[in-house]
Amino acid sequence: MASPIPLGGFALHEIEEITDSTVDPLFLLPSLTRETIERHAGWLAPHYYDPASGTFILVIRSWLLRTPTHNILIDTCCGNDKPRPYFPPADRLNAPYLDRLKQAGCSPDDIDFVMCTHLHVDHCGWNTRLENGRWVPTFRKARHIFSRTECEAWGPGAAGERPLVAQPDVYEDSVAPVIAAGLAELIDGVFSPLAGLSIEPAPGHSPGHCLIRAESGGTTGLFTGDVMHHPIQIAAPGLNSAFCSDPAQAARTRRRVLTECAEHGHLLVPAHFPTPAFGRVEAVANGFGFRPGL
Repeated sequence: MASPIPLGGFALHEIEEITDSTVDPLFLLPSLTRETIERHAGWLAPHYYDPASGTFILVIRSWLLRTPTHNILIDTCCGNDKPRPYFPPADRLNAPYLDRLKQAGCSPDDIDFVMCTHLHVDHCGWNTRLENGRWVPTFRKARHIFSRTECEAWGPGAAGERPLVAQPDVYEDSVAPVIAAGLAELIDGVFSPLAGLSIEPAPGHSPGHCLIRAESGGTTGLFTGDVMHHPIQIAAPGLNSAFCSDPAQAARTRRRVLTECAEHGHLLVPAHFPTPAFGRVEAVANGFGFRPGL
């Protein structure tokens, strides 16, 4: 297990579930061109782009944020045993995710807060696990913070009107059991469950998509979920993923977040960048630059 990443007085751990080095760039980002990829290949390769195969590399992970008093799990990946035929990397997965969490110093019962940036298949799966044929909460002592808008988009009564992504059963097996157990708090707008930690709207990728802001010792980290999937979206912030429910809003949110990071020196902590998975943003002509690391 890698050493924790300092974030002021907090410590940050990466809990990886899946690495996929076969992602088709033009499927992920439909308005992307091969010419744009080649223009940025010098800094994308080898960590973020494989020139030999022409594919992007993405990771599905959680971030474990440890404060002196609390353990916060940000996004919970895909989860084991779940039928996901429409998303083969996660279909009936059997990953050592909880072992990796333990290596970072936490058991499921040590988690105080679970904060999901949104409720897509790869961001809320470990909210539950299979026990005796039932989906039960994994983090039994945690307060789960969900956007009310996001829950309404995916929950009961939303069938037939759900956002762009088709993801059968995700709400039913990964969110509803947590709500039924009384472990969820549905929030609107900006919400701060404890000092130095807040969740705030960052819509566009999904209706209730949020980002998480962690502030300690003069350092701010923005956990941006799917505001961006790949570093090329920093250089070309108008690029949206194939899974954005409101592409125009997604682009506005992305540019707003990148501008804030560039102006204030915040640490950008996305969900899916492969290692180096976080870094600083710099304003450059026609976009932004990315400097991986602290």
